Amino acid sequence: MADTQPSMLAGTTVLDFTQYLAGPTATRLMAELGANVIKVEQATGGDPARSLPFVKDNRSIYFIQQNRGKKSLCIDFKRPEGVALIRALIPQVDVVIENYGPGVMERRGLDYESLKALNPGLVMCSISAFGRKSPLSHLTGYDYIAQGFSGIMHMTGDPDGPPRFVGVAIADGIAGVSAFGALGYALLHRDRTGQGQHVDISMVDALYHMQSVEVQAFAASNGKYKPMRFGTHHYASCPLGVFKSRQGHCVILALNRQWPNVAKALDKPELVNDPRFVTAKARGQNQKELIAMIEAWLQSFPSDEAALKALADHRVPAGPVLSIEETVSHPYFTARKMVRQVPDQILGEVTIPGFPFKYSAFPNELALHAPLLGQHNAEILGQYLGRSSDTISTLHDQGVLYKGER
Repeated sequence: MADTQPSMLAGTTVLDFTQYLAGPTATRLMAELGANVIKVEQATGGDPARSLPFVKDNRSIYFIQQNRGKKSLCIDFKRPEGVALIRALIPQVDVVIENYGPGVMERRGLDYESLKALNPGLVMCSISAFGRKSPLSHLTGYDYIAQGFSGIMHMTGDPDGPPRFVGVAIADGIAGVSAFGALGYALLHRDRTGQGQHVDISMVDALYHMQSVEVQAFAASNGKYKPMRFGTHHYASCPLGVFKSRQGHCVILALNRQWPNVAKALDKPELVNDPRFVTAKARGQNQKELIAMIEAWLQSFPSDEAALKALADHRVPAGPVLSIEETVSHPYFTARKMVRQVPDQILGEVTIPGFPFKYSAFPNELALHAPLLGQHNAEILGQYLGRSSDTISTLHDQGVLYKGER
């Protein structure tokens, strides 16, 4: 059954200059909520993500996942006529979002100070590694650089090994979701007051604010506590980590309140008052012994599923370490619609992750497609600027506008 009311962001128009991942994540989420997202791509290649793997039949599934529901306007930014078209669109939109390198928007007169003169109620968002206003704003940066600079990489890996990056694009993803949330509240403020503003999102900031204990503990201890990566098991207590099971690995995270439940699950109730394990600190200091006990117990079961059921029966927080292959067919992800098959005008159907926000008033997802390069040039310039088909054809002939087959 289709929703009978307009989508949550219906009527909101976004001029999207973003590419690769962080920015397209923010606008992808807005498109899923019904925003009209105009993806402005540079001629002739467009968003470089169009060539990122996985590529099938010259069509990037990476691009499809991040750009469904957007309309592609492909313009030669080097031509004054192209920039003039962009500036003419500004009074027609609610949001401008970009994640170009330092100075790109300023050199073309597309920075916030220039654009707000055309549209005082405009909400503009810039996503960059180090922020637009910072001592390092001149530097270009990507996900792993943000992971390193934010301390996240320092806290990931084994204590006696090198720092390691998180195996997914966490900085891009968190920055994109941060921009999505920030834009929602900026639009709410605009609707209440008429006031537009510039939102400055730093990938480093987005990661750094996730430091839950490390910064405060270092500061409160006057530097005596020096945060350090601790591998697969937390240094302060146990069981808090990754355990080898019969078929793979399991995560167990039992705090003080759950420790007696762990002892009962192991059928060793005497461990509750064992001096080696009676406190969290003691369990952290003697974790090697406790880890060995737990892993032997886990491996005594015929399957990981049986071991996890025993832990669940004793209300011990635990879960499997799933491979991506396992998640795609897991009933949890199916039930939550977090693995979905979506249509594509070139490939027919592709499998991608689902939409993470579940709204009771909008239970149904929109039918969205990723655009071909420049697919909507005529539609956008006709609808928003009243350009005739002859004018648009001339702009194509002059190279101001561009269209591609993928």
